Amino acid sequence: MADRRRAPLTALSSLTRRPRPALTLAAPAPAPAPAPDRRPSRIVDNAVYSSGRRVATPDSVAESHEWLAEDDERLVWLGLYRPEPRELGELAELFDLPELAVEDAITAHQRPKFERYGDTLFVVLKAARYLDATEEVEFGELHLFLGANFAISVRHSESPDLARVRRRLESQPDLLDKGSEAVLYAVLDAVVDGYSPVVAGLANDIDEIETQVFGGDPRVSRRIYELSQEVLEFQRAAQPLTGILAAISAGFDKYGVDEELRSYLRDVADHVASVTERVEAFRLQLRDILTVNATLVAQRQNEEIRELTEASIAQGEEVKKISAWAAILFAPTLVGTVYGMNFEDMPELAWHLGYPFAVVLMIGVSLTLYAVFKRRDWI
Repeated sequence: MADRRRAPLTALSSLTRRPRPALTLAAPAPAPAPAPDRRPSRIVDNAVYSSGRRVATPDSVAESHEWLAEDDERLVWLGLYRPEPRELGELAELFDLPELAVEDAITAHQRPKFERYGDTLFVVLKAARYLDATEEVEFGELHLFLGANFAISVRHSESPDLARVRRRLESQPDLLDKGSEAVLYAVLDAVVDGYSPVVAGLANDIDEIETQVFGGDPRVSRRIYELSQEVLEFQRAAQPLTGILAAISAGFDKYGVDEELRSYLRDVADHVASVTERVEAFRLQLRDILTVNATLVAQRQNEEIRELTEASIAQGEEVKKISAWAAILFAPTLVGTVYGMNFEDMPELAWHLGYPFAVVLMIGVSLTLYAVFKRRDWI
């Protein structure tokens, strides 16, 4: 039975094997007395399966390992949520986990990948979920250690719901009996299924953005940029799964993977292809929307500039009219001011025709200025 599990597990990677690094964990120190503020264990679930059915729920990791020592055909599935380094160190010693992979699981923030360290597979997956309240996409990280008779999941986010995945597999003992590769399939399927609500949410956001763009909402540029960043991050989470599943599929025939698992994994690969196509379409659509928005903003700015220019021209016309009438009124005022000084030496004061001459002069100058300004369309 153990050999039957090892062969399909080997097929889950067609990548070039790398030399296994030596595990150099420190020798265990004497256990200190528990402090009152010591954090509780982050082990969410600890189960032992035989023939696909749960036969025990150990209280500790060491007890789980003892169950395997009694019968290596059993399967241990440990689920951890944001564990402390000491917990992963204990698992590394008991299950002989690769040191580099353990370091990755502790630090998190890894890219999605699929690696082999001897007989142990290390898988990093990026989960995503859409938050309706904030209209944002939340990304999480999940690490899997898979051996011939154990599966260890290290979750750094709320999604995916691995308790639901476990219940699903426990309801299908025949599938769970296929070993840790069945756990890998179920987790992959859950992660990819979680992408569907995200795709629907992003599609709805893009529809809203299109309405905002043509409605002239000034805040839409910021929203386009933020949504573009989410789409790019989503693409970085989903696209590597294509390579991971291709590596798994490449070993189907060579290592004789169970036919049922083949069909399940092909179905997951189809869903991944659909998601990546939609995400790429979103990226291109947002790029086009951003271009359209920039064009519309430029058009609105040009319209505003045109309106300001027209207002400035109209204002200039009014200024010209005011200036023309001011000049016309200034001429008779100047003549009247000169003749109103009443100096004794002014010869016009004793002139009999002085007054009519002054009046005619004022009218003539005013008419001349009026004709000049009228000809130039100032009035």
